[in-house]
Amino acid sequence: MDWHDRITVDPKVFIGKPVIKGTRIAVEFVMELLGRGWTVEQILHEYDRLTPKDIQACLSYASDVLKSERVYLLPT
Repeated sequence: MDWHDRITVDPKVFIGKPVIKGTRIAVEFVMELLGRGWTVEQILHEYDRLTPKDIQACLSYASDVLKSERVYLLPT
């Protein structure tokens, strides 16, 4: 999935954090809910403006961010 169609970053919205387009729901928030054990169905029920594709876009975005992350080991 190409998350670019559903995730946006605007410095004027939510301090520039990535959000689901047309909402003020941050990708970070959706990931937190999933990490706390919420199911996709629970999220969709509580946040009825979201779609399954929105949640998939959040997962895809998080995956891309983690893939670009670099780990630097400090000498001991």
